[in-house]
Amino acid sequence: MKLATVRYEGRFAAAAMLQSGSALRLADAARLAGGSPEPFGSLQTIIEGGDTALAHIRQLVASAAAHHSAIIQPADVKLAAPLPHPRKNVFCVGRNYVEHIAEGERAQNIKVGISEHPVFFTKPATAVVGPGDTVPLFAHVSRQIDYEVELAVIIGKAGRDISREDALRHVWGYTIINDVTARDVQRRHGGQYFKGKGLDGSCPMGPWIVTADGVRDPGNLAIRLRVNGDLRQDGRTSAMIFDIPTLIASLSEGLTLEPGDVIATGTPSGVGYAMTPPCFLKDGDVVECEVEGIGTLSNNFRTASSPQRAG
Repeated sequence: MKLATVRYEGRFAAAAMLQSGSALRLADAARLAGGSPEPFGSLQTIIEGGDTALAHIRQLVASAAAHHSAIIQPADVKLAAPLPHPRKNVFCVGRNYVEHIAEGERAQNIKVGISEHPVFFTKPATAVVGPGDTVPLFAHVSRQIDYEVELAVIIGKAGRDISREDALRHVWGYTIINDVTARDVQRRHGGQYFKGKGLDGSCPMGPWIVTADGVRDPGNLAIRLRVNGDLRQDGRTSAMIFDIPTLIASLSEGLTLEPGDVIATGTPSGVGYAMTPPCFLKDGDVVECEVEGIGTLSNNFRTASSPQRAG
């Protein structure tokens, strides 16, 4: 199933995407079916509801025609990030494709090699934006904004010290993330990842979550990215150095993963800073991230207005 968060009447609503391209508002459908809408108020509560919630959603989808007033027609569907306000920072994996490591070494004239263990960092929840949302370019902060298409894993079952063999049982579904990165900011802060990858809008997510049973082999999916229609990244998740079970097992060592946690699994080669000459994102660019079996996440990049100060 494809489960999404939609914008409806000024609020977020959890929805199931139907084959017609329309969206079934799940809380409203549950109410119309005589049940409680509370378990379906958001994708977070649905994820926490586990298999029971998914079974109920399948019933609602099967009888969607009987709940026609809960259906949003395709032309009126406005998608948000599946998890618009994640409870935690988004977990991310760096340097997880050999060719991406190699292009980085060439571009920076350094030799780092492959790490013995996965490289983890996080992006703050304030970085998350949805499909179709504008990603701001903060010219006063960075002149080197780059893209990175990534398959993202959504945790459904809590666990700590999860074994590699059991890891996929903890996966609820999959979505797409664009790990937008300010390369110059990253370098001037000592090369550490957080600041350069944590700017507002730097974590486009979506367009929806495909439940785990809808992705036959997450370890062998085509993954691509286009800028203004130009193919920049073109790989497969089978080229990951550390596969999804290994990432979950490693990340969960002494660290509890919880329902709704998001793990972005790394990007293949083709990033802008490694091109000759480097090619960073500019005002008006459209970036499309595509992962086989999930869909396409598209965002416009626009120069932000003059700096605004909070408070």
